[in-house]
Amino acid sequence: MSEKIAVIGGGPAGILAAGIIGSRGKDVVLIEKNDKLGKKLFITGKGRCNITNAEPIEELMENIVTNKNFLYSSLYGFTNENIVELLESLGVQTKIERGNRVFPESNRSSDVIKAFEKFLNMNHVKIMLKSNVENIFHNNEYFILTIDGKEHQYDKVVIATGGASYPVTGSTGDGFLFAKRLGHNIIPLKPSLVPIEIQSEWTKELQGVSLKNVNLSAFSNNKLIQEEFGEMIFTHYGISGPIVLSISNHINKYLDKNLRLEIDFKPALSMEILDNRVLRDFDLYANKQLKNALNDLLLQKLINPVIKLSGIDPEKTVNQITKEERMNLVQVIKGFPLEFKAFRPIEEAIITSGGVSTKQINPSTMESKIIPNLYFAGEVIDVDALTGGYNLQIAYSTGHLAGSSI
Repeated sequence: MSEKIAVIGGGPAGILAAGIIGSRGKDVVLIEKNDKLGKKLFITGKGRCNITNAEPIEELMENIVTNKNFLYSSLYGFTNENIVELLESLGVQTKIERGNRVFPESNRSSDVIKAFEKFLNMNHVKIMLKSNVENIFHNNEYFILTIDGKEHQYDKVVIATGGASYPVTGSTGDGFLFAKRLGHNIIPLKPSLVPIEIQSEWTKELQGVSLKNVNLSAFSNNKLIQEEFGEMIFTHYGISGPIVLSISNHINKYLDKNLRLEIDFKPALSMEILDNRVLRDFDLYANKQLKNALNDLLLQKLINPVIKLSGIDPEKTVNQITKEERMNLVQVIKGFPLEFKAFRPIEEAIITSGGVSTKQINPSTMESKIIPNLYFAGEVIDVDALTGGYNLQIAYSTGHLAGSSI
């Protein structure tokens, strides 16, 4: 009798694992709790599906933040080029946009999901939708999965259940519980690629202000730990946007270490050049109140907070401002302070940091080192990367490797 294999989780990691297992003529079932596959994939890239990143694989590896060496075999075994080739063979034409991000030409994530469904059907994968795996047990011979109250027996299992972010998509952290019950260590879960709450009197005043070409820096115990350049936005709770999400991935290891953030509104200008620029504006608007003299330099909504933090009376006329006050102003423009309060809840994170310890998984096969015939793929593992298609590539590559190893 042929062995029976179950893949738990119908996201990109599970789809790749099940499809590859099926392509080798094996009896495989893909179990998904939602009423359709790829629910989280559907919302990536704002519904357009940022399939992967087209950077050379060596550069792509540099954007993996946690346990990049663990992923060496999987990422080189099934690359970003391979996933693009697979999707194109299934009828999805792709394009490359800013930051080497790869999207379907149609801009529809539904086209990618339909292609993956075709991939599964071609390879005779049985699909169980609306099927909730409640428990998993291993008796040294086979696995018993409790699915909606009924027990099912399998010889091999792939856990590809995703993380704990966006639970509305079905990613409710089940895989971490299954792994723990089967004796694996779970590295504590933290939100990653997540907006940040700020403790500041300016938060509400700045709500909705969108910034471009700024530098966001993070400090732990006054030591610079990460900086990001690009776009961000102030929200009712704090800050969000691409560079905020990226920096969150780096700072979640420093939460108990006097974390603070700074924005450089003019990163292209040195302190000296910025001071000369301010002096030029001061000459131009010598008789104006300071609050009315900075419109050429700063967005209107930034002016009041910047002046207040500089310790200058906003109604003081420009020609009365001392050199020391002017230097304070320049200092704040180059390092606008933000007091870190918290990350937004894990439910709002794009991905989960933490997961099944990589020390207990064979990186060449994705098989558990603790229980034979048990495999892991995707976000359930303690691996994560920056935003831009990198995390999806990790899902495809680990799913492909798990499927190829069975």
